[in-house]
Amino acid sequence: MKKLIVLSIIAIIMYACNSGGSNETTQTTPTTTTPDPNGEKISTPGGDAPAYDPNRGAGKFTHVDVGDKLDASLASGGEKIYGVKCSACHKLTEEKLVGPGWKGVTERFKPEWIMNFVTNTDEMLNKDPKAQALLEICLVRMPNQNLTDNDARQLLEYMRKNDGIK
Repeated sequence: MKKLIVLSIIAIIMYACNSGGSNETTQTTPTTTTPDPNGEKISTPGGDAPAYDPNRGAGKFTHVDVGDKLDASLASGGEKIYGVKCSACHKLTEEKLVGPGWKGVTERFKPEWIMNFVTNTDEMLNKDPKAQALLEICLVRMPNQNLTDNDARQLLEYMRKNDGIK
């Protein structure tokens, strides 16, 4: 009887953990350019935007304006977000922890790809070959952190700071 109860509990846990992973949403909103609180322009696709682009990944960010110089206030906000939501799995060096290290990430990926990945993680891991290659190395899917567009922009700026942009 104990074995049956244990097997039942394991089956319920496995079902609960796997049932939420296949939710996909599609975007049908018109293209808009949204300024964040610091005046940056973040463009999101409309109905005619491609669902997937290997340079930007899968998600709503089609163009992110980043300047040549670092925005210190955005980077500061990104550092706080990193400390709360990212540091448990990512180091600021090249060293892998649970997820890959962040050193050089802004040199390897376009800003749009990074922002789409951190805000649309599940779809990126399902569709994007670069994201899938990272998953093969790390063997753990990054959980959705429920980041806002502004959170993602701040994290991007913190990643740029980590990569030596001044």
